Amino acid sequence: MFHSMTRKGFKQMKKLLMSWMAFTLTISAWAQQSLSGKVLDAKSSEPLVGASVWTEKTGRGAITDGEGNFTISKLPTGEVDLRVSYLGYETFRQSVTLPYSGNLEIRLSGKDFLSEEFIVSATRASENTPTTFKTIDKEELAKRNLGQDIPILLNFTPSVVTHSDAGAGIGYTGLRIRGTDQTRINVTVNGIPLNDAESHGVFWVNMPDFASSVDNVQIQRGVGTSTNGAATFGASLNFQTDTRQEEAYAQVDNGFGSFNTWRHTVKAGTGLLNNRFAVDARLSKITTDGYVDRAFSDLGSYFLSGGYYGENHVVKLNVFSGKEQTYQSWYGLPEALLETDRTNNFYTYDNETDNYQQDHYQLIYTGKIGSNWKTNLALHYTYGRGYYEQFRENDRFSRYALPNVIIGGDTITRTDIIRRRWLDNDFFGFVGSVNYVSDDGKWDVILGGGANRYDGDHFGEIIWARIAGDTDIRDRYYDNNAVKDDRNIYAKANYELKPGLNLFGDLQVRGINYTFFGVNDDLRIVDGQEDYTFFNPKFGFSYEKGNQTWYASYAVANREPTRADFTDNPITEVPRPERLNNIEAGVRSRAGNFTYNANFYYMDYKDQLILTGQINNVGAYIRENVASSYRAGIELDGAYQVSKKWTLGGNIAFSQNKIAEFTEYIDDYSVEDFQQVENTYTNTDIAFSPNVVGSAIIEYHPTKNLSLNWLSKYVGQQYLDNTSNENRTLDAFFTNDLRISYTAQPRFFKSLEVNLLINNIFNELYEPNGYTFSYFVPGNSGRELITENFYYPQAGTNFLLGVSMKF
Repeated sequence: MFHSMTRKGFKQMKKLLMSWMAFTLTISAWAQQSLSGKVLDAKSSEPLVGASVWTEKTGRGAITDGEGNFTISKLPTGEVDLRVSYLGYETFRQSVTLPYSGNLEIRLSGKDFLSEEFIVSATRASENTPTTFKTIDKEELAKRNLGQDIPILLNFTPSVVTHSDAGAGIGYTGLRIRGTDQTRINVTVNGIPLNDAESHGVFWVNMPDFASSVDNVQIQRGVGTSTNGAATFGASLNFQTDTRQEEAYAQVDNGFGSFNTWRHTVKAGTGLLNNRFAVDARLSKITTDGYVDRAFSDLGSYFLSGGYYGENHVVKLNVFSGKEQTYQSWYGLPEALLETDRTNNFYTYDNETDNYQQDHYQLIYTGKIGSNWKTNLALHYTYGRGYYEQFRENDRFSRYALPNVIIGGDTITRTDIIRRRWLDNDFFGFVGSVNYVSDDGKWDVILGGGANRYDGDHFGEIIWARIAGDTDIRDRYYDNNAVKDDRNIYAKANYELKPGLNLFGDLQVRGINYTFFGVNDDLRIVDGQEDYTFFNPKFGFSYEKGNQTWYASYAVANREPTRADFTDNPITEVPRPERLNNIEAGVRSRAGNFTYNANFYYMDYKDQLILTGQINNVGAYIRENVASSYRAGIELDGAYQVSKKWTLGGNIAFSQNKIAEFTEYIDDYSVEDFQQVENTYTNTDIAFSPNVVGSAIIEYHPTKNLSLNWLSKYVGQQYLDNTSNENRTLDAFFTNDLRISYTAQPRFFKSLEVNLLINNIFNELYEPNGYTFSYFVPGNSGRELITENFYYPQAGTNFLLGVSMKF
């Protein structure tokens, strides 16, 4: 028996050994061959960067580098089927026998498809447009995208300061550019307005993981060329969503990090079907506990796109949606707790949450008519609805238009209440343009316009009261509606006066009708209507000589007040519209390994709206016009490739941001009859406008597949209000991040990428955002000034780890 078992075991070991030898020989055969080559444009012989080179059935491939070169290793001896694809070019296929001596040269022929770039051309600046801009492509966004919101991904671009309520870059986030906040930054997606029509803000929390469906984004600083939606009063962000892919693909991104942060994203696309159709889809889920106590975010989104791509026509339907639930951390942190309890959250009610969903529908057409004309038309519809819930301790019945409750002989005027404040809105319309380019290329003219309508309901519900009295569940204690029509027409022209010298002009007329009626949340009746007609001209020139482009421009923008300016102010005292006169001048250079941009700007405001401490008749703070204010600065940014392994980049902005004169109002509780004390200031700094903002990026490639990036950010001191009071400030801060990226091409994957991001590696304690208010109380000298500052602290050292698998 022992003998038979031994013989049996010997046979099994022999089989195992033979199998192992066969496996080893197979691995050896795979490992001993490699294929190198270069991919070029068939007509110009220019290298094609980022072309996909794939060997069928082997599961191995590569992406061409900056010179169009590629190398695929660990290939088997014998014949392999090679496939090379690149957007806008015919797919190349060839059988190659390995070993192959020398480098393979592959030339791709262009496909006669209409470019999707024209979808956004009406809102974009080009190299000869006389304005200040920066374009970030999909590859650069992907390096930074580990689930944080769009503002955080743009943190290292010029003059940008970002902030996060929950402290970790997920949830409620925002950005300022040149000191101007989100309500003054115009945002479009495929040329379609994104800003809320009433508040003018953009709520990135409603668009989680949107960066995963963005092909590129252009940031224009100053008035720029923006034509659709809210006026640009500091900058504009123009997004183009994913464009078609030649080949079918799939991608899975997973990640986790500090504060129990998780991200799951799945993307897939058909590639071109029958050489004409393509469908792309994405599904995302992001959750985090947040840095601030209980400031969790639960975010879900999807993106679906289908298109027809012909030689002269493109029709595309985009549907995307985001749904968010976040625990509120809006209150901020009192200054007294900065050193002892940075993660403290004022709210304690377990469902003090914000809940909102926003669905976007875009039907886009772009077409070519003959050799000189192109046209673009987009129909859009956005449906948004949601609420935030609040627990209100010992609140007055009168705030909810409720009678006092009499129990026995006692009159009760207060009780604990839980309320929900709702938004339910529809935004729809169209934007369109037609482009003419003359045969000699000297004239490039765009005529366009758009018409959009916003219809929004605002209402509040009482969902619980400790002492209910005469109430029903979901009683509406306020209810109002607003309808806003926004129409514009424009004409843009670029004329080449002589080789290298271009003249630019842009004339826009924008008309607005805003009607609102009903009861506001402070129980005031707010019935009103306002009409505006704005003329916004822009002029400039650019001069190209060698590798440099010099430019200068003058632009005007007019901006209507926001919803709160209408509803909080007495209807008879609505603030005046704001006006901006913007001068931009600079130079762009791209020569070899060194690129740089340098520009000067002057932004002169008339009737800029600011908070002054003035209150309305129910005690709410309102904004007032200040006659004269300005922003002026110099911005520098550049990059230098020291060698194939080292690249240095960075930017810095120096600015002055001043208000000529304004009056501050401070509540005075030291007297029997409440009043406000007035203080007049001259030549003060505009709030949240640091005089210095800079960043630097050092990139090191020790090997082809490994990238190390050191990212630094400096933001100078900021004031919390417009008084330049040193007791009401945000301290300057300097943060440093480390990003490590490793890319591999294992069998059956197009690529496998691992990204590790260590944020704030030196554990800097900083606050990029906050607010302040002051008031007088009785004191030894008659009255005493009390100032309360609140801050939004950001996380110390934390990390995000992501794994991306592409098929």
